Amino acid sequence: MKHLISNDDIASLCLELSLLLHAGVSTGDALSLLAEEGDRGGVLKAMAEQVDSGETLSAALRESGAFPTYVCGLVEVGERTGRTEEALSALSRYYEDRVRLARRVRSALLYPAVMLALMLVVIGVLLVKVLPIFDDVSASLGGRLTGVAAGLLTLGRWLEGAMPVLFAVLVVVAAAVLLFTLAQPLRQRVLSLWQRSRGDSGVSRKLNNARLAQALAMGMASGLPVDEAVALSASLMEGGAKARCQSCRQKLEEGGSLGQALKDSGLLPPRQSRLLELGQRSGAGDASMEKIARDLSEEGEAALDALVSRVEPALVLVCSVLVGLILLSVMLPLMHIMSAIG
Repeated sequence: MKHLISNDDIASLCLELSLLLHAGVSTGDALSLLAEEGDRGGVLKAMAEQVDSGETLSAALRESGAFPTYVCGLVEVGERTGRTEEALSALSRYYEDRVRLARRVRSALLYPAVMLALMLVVIGVLLVKVLPIFDDVSASLGGRLTGVAAGLLTLGRWLEGAMPVLFAVLVVVAAAVLLFTLAQPLRQRVLSLWQRSRGDSGVSRKLNNARLAQALAMGMASGLPVDEAVALSASLMEGGAKARCQSCRQKLEEGGSLGQALKDSGLLPPRQSRLLELGQRSGAGDASMEKIARDLSEEGEAALDALVSRVEPALVLVCSVLVGLILLSVMLPLMHIMSAIG
């Protein structure tokens, strides 16, 4: 089964392995030491045995089926260029950034999700518990709720009757969310499907571009040829982002420069494209790409914050309007009845 190792585990594993190799520990011994910790000991122990039998680290990573293609590919590049430690260290930084961004996205979405849940609870209580009280008051005054209020009262009675079914649905949804959170392969499959269908527009597009720029910067810093760096980075992408990577490769094969190919494929804005071309002319293409990756990452996170900042007041406004309309639809008939009696 592929992609069993989480991004957090990959980041810590690559960092620890890089430090052990830098300290002079052999790859097989380093893997054996790391196998004694955590819950991935079986995978790492099998990899250690493969390395001790003569396999390269990249081959052991690939054969384990537990690591993304990009990890295996970049480690292989490091082995070819004699920079395995640097490749592992770069992978650690990359996946640490991925984990940090994922946590930021989750925390950014948590408040709107809680607000939406509270809004639904408040509206449900109004429909199921409060409206019947107003209906009784109205009946005691010689009238009945009509119009919108009567429709809402009917809806509330239906919700009260369907409460067992709704509770069962809620339990199923909660179980699905818990499974999605804990099951790494399932989560990656669902996110992959989402990225293929809807995940390459707006904020997602900005974050995808930042992710690709980070991958390209690592590949270029590891000594990988530009076309191979683009091809390897494309393995991280899904859907529209992957198609844009393929378009970039085609433009490179046609003789275009990297900066122009990235710009024409929609992977880099014009300003960053010019910065990359200037960096390549001065022999600092990898440093320029690292700077571009940081800038794009900051822009993506700023766009995410801006989106969340718009969602929060919108939810508050919608909740306030709905509650106000429900109360208004009930109070107006009551006020009319009381004025008629008076």
